[in-house]
Amino acid sequence: MIAETVCSAVSAAGLGIAAVTAYRRRFLAAARIAAYSLVPVALVMTGMVGWLADTAFSPTAWAGFVLLGGAWVLFATTRAVERRRGGTRKERKAARAAEQQGTVTPAASAPSLGPAARPAARPGAAPRTEEDFSDIEAILKKHGI
Repeated sequence: MIAETVCSAVSAAGLGIAAVTAYRRRFLAAARIAAYSLVPVALVMTGMVGWLADTAFSPTAWAGFVLLGGAWVLFATTRAVERRRGGTRKERKAARAAEQQGTVTPAASAPSLGPAARPAARPGAAPRTEEDFSDIEAILKKHGI
């Protein structure tokens, strides 16, 4: 009962301020203030104020919120632990079975390249000598360097 009275008083005060603002020819600001001042009355009329009051003073509701928070923390913790271990239980079991059989799959980021896998030197490429820098010297001379 007191919450409805307070909300009505706040709305009336807001509408009064909006009227004074409109009198000063600031219509956009007056419309915005009027919109904000109508929110408390709308909450009372929809029953949200009563629901919030019942929820705020209900130990059962607070216990429910605590349980929701605990469930969320538990879920987040288990997800973090699962990510650190490297996958789901099925994936770890399959990896253990492959390890016991001796067939370990190679890692994708570590390719096995031996010394023979290096590319050979190009047959048409000649080693660089002093003559190869003649074009660079010409460019430098052109710019006066």
